[in-house]
Amino acid sequence: MPLLSRRGLLGLAACTLVGGCGFRPMYMPTASGNAGIAQRELAAITVGIIPDRPGQLLRQALQERFERSEGGVASLYDLTVGYEIRGEGIAIRGDNTTTRLRLIGRADWTLRAQDATRGVLFSGSARAVDAVNIVQEQYFAADLGNEAAQRRLAEAVAEQITLQLATYFHRRANGTA
Repeated sequence: MPLLSRRGLLGLAACTLVGGCGFRPMYMPTASGNAGIAQRELAAITVGIIPDRPGQLLRQALQERFERSEGGVASLYDLTVGYEIRGEGIAIRGDNTTTRLRLIGRADWTLRAQDATRGVLFSGSARAVDAVNIVQEQYFAADLGNEAAQRRLAEAVAEQITLQLATYFHRRANGTA
């Protein structure tokens, strides 16, 4: 039991130190309870159509993150995303058949202003890796496993893009972008 008490005290001390140095989460509401800078700016992003099923999953994941930030905000930015998932065999049998596939999702994205200049404000890339087993006899099970892996990749890539954009908006508001 003393170990749990030490951990609890160390955790409390760490929170106190981090709060004392001026740390504030980017998604933290303002003192008045309104959405913070990053939340408001993310909510003003319109995500363009991303082709194919993996692209649809990524677009949906991005929209959920941006709309969660704050609803009913006028659109100020367009986000265009190029997204692909490539596979490579990582478990190969003696008869040269693959039994496990590594999926690599990569997105290159660009944030543009919705003004007359349509200037590029910020761009970046995100990457995630997952794997899926290839079941030789059960096509339906393999298809479900592949769909689940594509969803996980889309969620991971969407999270990276969201964090990169939130960091950009936060820095821009503080004059360090």
